[in-house]
Parts: sequence; structure tokens; C-alpha cells
Amino acid sequence: MQRDLFYQLLDAEIQEPKSILIVTHVNPDGDAIGSSLAFSAFLKQFGHEVNVLVSNMFPDFLAWLPGASEIVIYEKQSDQAKSLFERVDCIFMLDFNQFSRCGRFSELLEASTAHKILIDHHRDTDFEPFYCYLSETQISSTSELVAEIVFHYGLEYLNSDMATNLLAGIITDTGSFAHSIYRPETFALCAKLIGKSAPYVWIHQQIYDTFSENRLRLLGFSISERMEILDDFATAIIALSKSDLEQFDFKTGDSEGVVNYPLSMKKIKMSVLVMERQDVIRFSFRSKGDFSVHELAMKHFAGGGHTNAAGGSLNCSLQEAVERLKSVLPAYKSMLIEGK
Repeated sequence: MQRDLFYQLLDAEIQEPKSILIVTHVNPDGDAIGSSLAFSAFLKQFGHEVNVLVSNMFPDFLAWLPGASEIVIYEKQSDQAKSLFERVDCIFMLDFNQFSRCGRFSELLEASTAHKILIDHHRDTDFEPFYCYLSETQISSTSELVAEIVFHYGLEYLNSDMATNLLAGIITDTGSFAHSIYRPETFALCAKLIGKSAPYVWIHQQIYDTFSENRLRLLGFSISERMEILDDFATAIIALSKSDLEQFDFKTGDSEGVVNYPLSMKKIKMSVLVMERQDVIRFSFRSKGDFSVHELAMKHFAGGGHTNAAGGSLNCSLQEAVERLKSVLPAYKSMLIEGK
């Protein structure tokens, strides 16, 4: 959808006060939370009643974000969440493009007759269910898209809390500007945000310098005891079992960033974190260069995402998941070892 048409339809949707619900994906990350909170603050300036809903708890290192305490968490507040769907006029879906990705309330979301508006930067979207959408895969993050929407309406709509949330979203989704930066405009946009936000260094410290001892020890254990190097495929695999996680009193967010460390080795082109969580195996894929982990995750692991960062899942044992991963690598060998 062309931006002019998107803004035309968005204008019509937000001019009169409404009950609006902002939803994002299960296991929400910094981009999901930051963009949702900032967009909520933006919409409230038009007189709307706005609620942000997530399926499950987000990591502790995001709890400081302005407005985070007001987020409705379905796993803890299901009755309240269901009541929001009963009276909602418009639903904004941020940072995901498939109903199933929102977790526990996916059926409620899909069944709702309210207008659904998508703001996202992921690939392979079916646009049929949406009243309108802003979906651009060459944008670093959904937070960057939300910032552009705010700037479209005018800098007077941007306050310090919004700028802080948007910067946090961009920082986390780009690994502190280490990847997923496709255009110089991203830095120009961030310069505007920094002019309004909390101090940049302080934001960065809140995200990356607040590890618990257990989280740091889990990182060390993951690298020293659970990392397997497959030289023939320029690939590293880290597999963590339930008992491994329990050993370090695992909390949501404690595995954030673990998958990135093997990529610091020159010889590694793809890194995969495989984790045993409750009744499902979750995969985090990262890559260098033009090797698409999105394509691999979508084809073999019911997932997807971006060229260099993707996720997936399987319903099987941890050992079976690792063996499945290893079994598909030969088909990608030439792409993985090219330019290694």
C-alpha cells in the first residue's frame, strides 16, 4: 500500500475518539514494546482510549520503559483482555503479521470485526485481513516506522517518553546499530529522537548493563558447554535444555543476545540457538551477509523474520530438533561456505 493511501485511511480512522487496542507478538522484544508504547502515546493525543495488550510477560530489562507498567498481559489478566476485545473499535497490529504470532489471544484477534491496521517490517505478509497497512521490509524496525508516522503528523506530537521508547526499540532490533540498517535515513531519524529522548547512553545502559549474575553465567555456560561448531557448514549451534535453563533460574529475556556471540568468529556465517521451552522447541537464527535465515526458518521450522534474523519452532524433543537442523544444512552448504 502506498504511504499516501495509508495516511489517508489512518487520518479517517483516528480523527474521532475511539476505543483502540494495540497488540504485538508473543515473547515481545524491545521493538514490540517500544513501538507499541510510543504509538499508544501518539494516539492518546487525539483523544482515544488506548490499551496495549501482549500475550505474555516481557523481559525485565524492558520494564523501565515509560508506560510499561500499564501494558495488559493476557496470561495474567485474561478477563480484562477479553473485555477489551468486546468494546474495541480499531486494532493496530505492531511488529508481527500473522494472527498466530500473538499467542494466547490469536483467536480473539482474528475473530474481531474491528478494523485491523498493520504496522510492521517483516516479510511474507498476507494483507487481505487488514483495513490498511504500513509494511516495509527495508526499514530497521517497527519503531522506526512508528517514528516516521509521528514525524508525518509533526514533531509537536513527539514527547520525551515516546522518543525514549522508539530509540529503545530501534537499538534492540538493530543490535545497537550493528545490523538491519539498510539506509542512512535511519541515523537521521535517530538523531531527531535523541534530541527529545532520555540520554542515549543511559537508555543503552538500561538495556544492556542490567544483567543478573545468573544471566551472565548462563551466557558463559552456553558458549563453553553447549556451543557446537560445524565447520563444514560455517555454522554454530547452541542447544539449551529445560534443565540447563533451570540450573540458572532462567527468566524471560535471559537468553537475549546469546545467539549473536558465535557470529563474532570469522569462520561462522550462521548461528542458531535451540531452546527447550515448556512444550515447544524454539529456534533463533542469525546470519552474516546475504545468507537468508528467513528462508531457512520459513521452509523448515514454521518461522521466518528477516534475512539475517529469524525465529522458528518445532513440537519435538530437543535432540530431534537439533538433528532436524543438522539434516537440512547440506542443502545450504554452498551458500554458507561461500565467501567464508
